[in-house]
Amino acid sequence: MLLAELEVWHSRPIAPTRRVSLGHLVLPADPAPGVGGLLLGAVVAAHAPEIDEELAPDIHRLLNEVERGDRVVQPRLRHRFQVDRHGLARSLHSVHSEGEQLTFEFRSQGTPLQQVLGAVYALERLEHGARRVVAPALRRAYRWRGPLGQAFIEALVGGASSSLSAVTNPTAWALDLLGFPPGTVRPSKKDVAARFRSRVRDAHPDAGGNADVAARLIADLGEARRILSA
Repeated sequence: MLLAELEVWHSRPIAPTRRVSLGHLVLPADPAPGVGGLLLGAVVAAHAPEIDEELAPDIHRLLNEVERGDRVVQPRLRHRFQVDRHGLARSLHSVHSEGEQLTFEFRSQGTPLQQVLGAVYALERLEHGARRVVAPALRRAYRWRGPLGQAFIEALVGGASSSLSAVTNPTAWALDLLGFPPGTVRPSKKDVAARFRSRVRDAHPDAGGNADVAARLIADLGEARRILSA
């Protein structure tokens, strides 16, 4: 199932000018960073390693300006951001779900820099509160080196599980994981702590828990406690 999509339009490799524009955007970011912010981070992480290191300060400067909502003077990083897409090539990036598993798909037709610029400018389309959460995630993504799997998703969303439920509705995920009954809205910190201790005790291999998944489950339980105790 398609969860988020980013369409970036850009100059063709043989074009004498360098331009970037945005097309269709599906970037849900509530609660932030959401799957929309996660997709922007994945686009940055997938393409940043191929960008000249000398351009990194300018990219971060542009990211800061977009995060603050400043007027961005054009052109930036030798590319002009514009509305018109006539004559431009198209790249399409998306995130999908298969059950609780999230997967990314990148269809890049332009340069890595054009893809990262598209992701940064797309940040501007998010509500101000979401921008303040997603922008730091993009900074982390720019430094990321490695596969875009579970560890990457957890790094971007701040330590939560990489499952779809944890990204799109962390409170509901935490309530379910700790075993609160349906309809529970705001349990007390005392109840959260009690549920956490009980679930950790049951998950431990010494109490009959599955040793192969115990470490992962206990880590998720700790994250669920953090979410509900915040």
